[in-house]
Amino acid sequence: MHTPPSTGADDFNFEFGAWTVQHRRLNRRLSACDEWTSFEGRCTTRPILGGLGNLEDNELDLPEGSYRAVALRSFDTTSGQWAIWWLDSRAPHALDVPVKGRFDGPVGLFFADDVLDGRDIKVRFTWDKRNPEEPRWEQAFSADGGSTWETNWVMRFTRVSAAS
Repeated sequence: MHTPPSTGADDFNFEFGAWTVQHRRLNRRLSACDEWTSFEGRCTTRPILGGLGNLEDNELDLPEGSYRAVALRSFDTTSGQWAIWWLDSRAPHALDVPVKGRFDGPVGLFFADDVLDGRDIKVRFTWDKRNPEEPRWEQAFSADGGSTWETNWVMRFTRVSAAS
């Protein structure tokens, strides 16, 4: 039986379910900092919009205190692109600028223009699902129009078994 090629709408299906998350975050961004903070988290992801989107509900246990956040993703069937927004309980009325992009095989790249501390930057999310039971996400910023990138946050996901 021939399987039709993916339209891209199922690109994030690997993330459905419950996860533990190992976070590693750069202490200061775009300031030549090389000190990182590691912390734990958990998330669950479920489909929305009849399968053309999903919602990732996060619990982040930073050393200075825990908080909640969501990643909201939607797929545009016309462009074949995903948009990803971040909403954080520490700033509950501030929805981040969406990053937009797509997967090319098991790696997805998503970009946005944003502002950090008053200066224009580019944002890049990289999703790597080569191992769908332990996917990885990275965030990187560029202050030079995308010529160089500084990775500032890495998340490693481990699926929570159904028996957990």
